[in-house]
Amino acid sequence: MRIGVLSRKASLYSTRRLIEAGEARNHDMRVINYLRCYMDISNPNPGVVYHDLVADRNAKEESLDFDAVVPRIGASYTFYGAALVRQFEMMGVFATNDSQSITRSRDKLRAQQLLARSGVDLPATTFAHDARHSRGLIDRVGGTPVIIKLLEGTQGVGVVLAETRKAAESVIGAFRQLDANILVQEFIREAGGDDLRVIVIGGKVVAAMERHAAPGEFRANLHQGGTADKAKLTPDERRTAVRAAKALGLHVCGVDMLRSNRGPLVLEVNSSPGLEGVEKATGIDVAGKIIEFIEANAPRGNRPDRVGA
Repeated sequence: MRIGVLSRKASLYSTRRLIEAGEARNHDMRVINYLRCYMDISNPNPGVVYHDLVADRNAKEESLDFDAVVPRIGASYTFYGAALVRQFEMMGVFATNDSQSITRSRDKLRAQQLLARSGVDLPATTFAHDARHSRGLIDRVGGTPVIIKLLEGTQGVGVVLAETRKAAESVIGAFRQLDANILVQEFIREAGGDDLRVIVIGGKVVAAMERHAAPGEFRANLHQGGTADKAKLTPDERRTAVRAAKALGLHVCGVDMLRSNRGPLVLEVNSSPGLEGVEKATGIDVAGKIIEFIEANAPRGNRPDRVGA
């Protein structure tokens, strides 16, 4: 099959591993910088044109034709990246995650609402526009300490632990002065700075690692200096991860969870999970499993329009 990996950099570990895994299975693999694409929308036959730059800096354009695409869309470019995935869907191209599910997962507030509606357990979470509601926001999640999150933050950036009520009110007020949307969330003390990253592909858990925060840090993200090792999940943790992926309509995702005294609590669902940490921690060929998922689900031959409503 012809498979495109929508990524800005071919040198990134996750992108490189997907290319390697696909080529090992004799697929025609190609990295496409999605920001160099434009869409032919008004034409009765929708298309995507790739505007590549060759060595002599002359522009080279070509119409793209894939059987499947793997979106690796950066958070800063969600709107354009999702629009491009939607264009491929209109062309009948299979996407490992469709445009709607990517958009859902990137809107943290919407994602939390969908997860809660689907019965997925979450830390107590509140949201408001006016900083004058800070007292109620804090009380509703059980008081301080609390976690304050920017809706637009990724990889642990824009996440603050406020130990006292005064500190929490100050942070909330400062963020609102910047017109930033925030979530106030319960601090799960018993997690001890550890969390779980569970990879779900096609409704099945394929790999899981436990991440440990660096000394003096409460965030377990590897980008924040955390470490990771292979995790052994309970049946409840497996069910929770699969339910979270299904709630957002994601076929390939990383589900971040905390182990609490009341069971697993979902923090976030990532539609473009990094592969380096989990592959190295578990020894599992996650990239290969993504390619296997494409092989089992991508249509061959005539391709119907796959875009959702």
